Amino acid sequence: MIVSQNMVAETEVICQPGMPAAVLDVQYHHLRVAKESALKVDVSSPTTTTAPPPSSSPIFESVSAEITRFESAVNRSEIVESSADRVFPSIRSGSCADIGTRPSMDDEHIRIDDLSVHLGSFFERPSAFYAVFDGHGGPDAASYLKRNAMRFFFEDADLPQTADTDDVFLEALVDSHRKAFLAADMALADESSVNSSCGTTALTALVLGKHLLVANAGDCRAVLCKKGTAVDMSQDHRPSYLPERRRVEQLGGYIEDEYLNGYLSVTRALGDWDMKLPCGSTSPLIAEPDVRQILLTEDDEFLIIGCDGIWDVMTSQYAVSLVRRGLRRHDDPELCARELVMEASRLNSSDNLTAVVICFSSPSPIESCPPQRRRLRCCGLSEEARNRLKSLLEGN
Repeated sequence: MIVSQNMVAETEVICQPGMPAAVLDVQYHHLRVAKESALKVDVSSPTTTTAPPPSSSPIFESVSAEITRFESAVNRSEIVESSADRVFPSIRSGSCADIGTRPSMDDEHIRIDDLSVHLGSFFERPSAFYAVFDGHGGPDAASYLKRNAMRFFFEDADLPQTADTDDVFLEALVDSHRKAFLAADMALADESSVNSSCGTTALTALVLGKHLLVANAGDCRAVLCKKGTAVDMSQDHRPSYLPERRRVEQLGGYIEDEYLNGYLSVTRALGDWDMKLPCGSTSPLIAEPDVRQILLTEDDEFLIIGCDGIWDVMTSQYAVSLVRRGLRRHDDPELCARELVMEASRLNSSDNLTAVVICFSSPSPIESCPPQRRRLRCCGLSEEARNRLKSLLEGN
């Protein structure tokens, strides 16, 4: 088989970067056929089977070189592509908790950057779990949830045993998180170590590959930074939120001075069984979480989760801008969480303070200003001085 110059030219084109993989596969097949055919002589000759062409054949050498170049390009592209998949999200986090002006610390939080360490191969992909529990009526309910969170959210969860994160799996994951909140609430009703007047709000954030799932019951908040813009990933369940107010009133509850039944500043919480109707009855105070799930993109830089002590004194955008500046300065989520708590304290927050900062990528550093060129000051010379200088130069 004679390989035309057109085929050699074609190999030059298919090795260019950016060409679709399907096209490359087809062209690679043609090149392999060309190479294999070049090794055969005319089948009409009965005495000859296979014999390679002379090593000095320029056409054969050209095709072989292009095949080698192509294989190298494919291998490089596969490495780059798999490397890109591994880079995002690159999960790391930091947290800070402070008692603030309260006499006791009733907040708890969880920070797990790698779930596979705790749960084995089922969560081998990039996976992480975070939670904030803001207790009231004492620390017992929040402490109980922290101790038993892995059991409620993962060990007892009814999840499909599959490696595919498809729509069916995600729907089951959302449902399992909702059930985990309700199971934890029911467990608090039977837990002798937790007083019936003790409760806690709860917010969880699960990262599974590029999927982010946030579940919330109460007034903790999760805020996503998308290219510097704050995107709320949860809704504060307070009596001032009109849909919650309507729900409470429809179930026989009332709002007095922005407190549920004149007692509680949130409309959803776990525990507080002295305010809830007997198990199985519908109560104005519920533990049902709002659950939101999104697919992360490279525009999503980090997530902040925090108790209401943070959000009482700053907006979501204020917090995002503060953390983003900090990450660009020192790239330390732990320090960013501390700065967030310190800022809330400076703004006179009157509650316990807890913040967790979860980074999905490394930030771009703030561009430093280019060095200023020195400006030379021009000094005017008198005519007499110029004449003296001229004479001196001419004399030399």
